[in-house]
Amino acid sequence: MREIALNILDIAENSVKAKATLVEITVTAENNVLTVTITDNGVGMSKDFLERVTDPFTTTRTTRKVGMGIPLFKDAAEMTGGSFGIESEPGRGTRVTAKFVLDSIDRAPLGDIADTAVTLLAPGIDFVWVYTVDKRSFTFDTREIKAELGDIPIDSPEIISFLRNLLKENIESINGGITI
Repeated sequence: MREIALNILDIAENSVKAKATLVEITVTAENNVLTVTITDNGVGMSKDFLERVTDPFTTTRTTRKVGMGIPLFKDAAEMTGGSFGIESEPGRGTRVTAKFVLDSIDRAPLGDIADTAVTLLAPGIDFVWVYTVDKRSFTFDTREIKAELGDIPIDSPEIISFLRNLLKENIESINGGITI
């Protein structure tokens, strides 16, 4: 994928399909490493499926016989000299961690995290995003936002527009003028 944000979107959508009610996404850039961790409380994976999940010909989909999201995320991280790991337990959820060497010529740009975050907004699932660059951090928690909104749906167009701008401003502030 051209941007790491698209990998994050794909993995988070897998979490939604796995019936997660809470997905936590952390993006941390420090010491020349970009670490992306996506944790969910979905149905999890069996040990057998987990052992095969990085194979592109392993998928839970019935509409096609390949699943490229996890293999592409793994390859993207490892191409930079980074690493990839996935842990899962049936009934408890899944954690995916990808580490990218920031200054690697093979690292894709992070991309538009704000657009990725608002694309995932839905009333029935909560997301916690923690974005950190060199100890400066911003947390975006849909549980807090939903509590403030009351009966207003979080995925209404006006709210999405407001939240996109909020995320972009905070990410730019945390980045301190650099592009990740």
